[in-house]
Amino acid sequence: MASVARTFSRFASSAAPRSSTLRTSATFTARRACIRQPLQTSSRRGYASGPTSTSSSTPYVIGALALAAVGGGYFYLNNGGVTQLKEGSSGETRGVFTPTKDDYQKVYNMIAGLLDEHDDYDDGSYGPVIVRLAWHCSGTYDKLTDTGGSNGATMRFAPEGDHGANAGLKAARDFLDPVKQKHPWISYSDLWTLAGVCAIQEMQGPVVPWRPGRKDRDVSMCTPDGRLPDGAKEQSHLRAIFGRMGFDDREIVALSGAHALGRCHTDRSGFDGPWSFSPTVVSNDYYRLLLSEKWNFRQWDGPKQYQDLKSKSLMMLPTDMALIKDKEFKKHVERYAADNQAFFNDFRDVLVKLFELGVPFQSKPEDRISLKPTIG
Repeated sequence: MASVARTFSRFASSAAPRSSTLRTSATFTARRACIRQPLQTSSRRGYASGPTSTSSSTPYVIGALALAAVGGGYFYLNNGGVTQLKEGSSGETRGVFTPTKDDYQKVYNMIAGLLDEHDDYDDGSYGPVIVRLAWHCSGTYDKLTDTGGSNGATMRFAPEGDHGANAGLKAARDFLDPVKQKHPWISYSDLWTLAGVCAIQEMQGPVVPWRPGRKDRDVSMCTPDGRLPDGAKEQSHLRAIFGRMGFDDREIVALSGAHALGRCHTDRSGFDGPWSFSPTVVSNDYYRLLLSEKWNFRQWDGPKQYQDLKSKSLMMLPTDMALIKDKEFKKHVERYAADNQAFFNDFRDVLVKLFELGVPFQSKPEDRISLKPTIG
């Protein structure tokens, strides 16, 4: 194997000027260093931020073959414009890899399998925190500056990963690391949003059309703190935050239905408790409970939040209660509470919009794919 690598190396030296060879060598050294970076506390950071140009394509191809021979025939990818090679079942290199719907279905199925296998998190599923990861990496979009959004996966880096609104999301990023290792061709940006789709569908929610095309970016693209909703605020804050992303009142209420899932933690947001009695199932329970239960301020040392009068086991945030205090918001709450399918339809559409904010797709909306749930 070593002799093969040396043969390729000598051939590359004779086939191109020395300066081009040096640039090619440096390019591969940098890329291999990216692959081998250890897991950081906030998550993996090994990405090329853009393509590297060379004056000749010959040493690039030969260098890629040499890397395949030395490394056992592996890959390298479409992150930042780098070509990806896929490893075959016997370790052979198949060539340039263009993922198909079947490849994305395999990624989906692996995520679904991990969700089923690891049922020891919170209320029995990582699903809610995966949805929160996809939501928060997308919800930083600013339509005025066209910055933020799911394109980039910049939450991998400390400035953004350490924002208060993202507390606890390292659990979700770490959960998805084995998927990235198994399918290194997919960008983190695509992986996180696809995982959000998977979690919604596997928790009995609607099928959410999705398309790939997001590219990972470097730390310089991290968004400033303060772009995500603050649960302690009320309706004017909701309209300001979601309006910045381009959402109207109906879409704000539809997105809020994700609060049927998961719970708050005192060591993250400071708030405490679940919104519903079935926090791992997507349903219109959030809206029904908002309207049907009596809500009082919780008497405790934590931040202002509400609890249901009957069981004292559920909670609502000031932003949740704003949806029934504001008459324009409330009419949508009432519609979703009365019609679960109406909620599913609008929730599906608004998730598609959220996950695509700010992404410079090369594909068209009609190219979206629907991935098959693994549950019946």
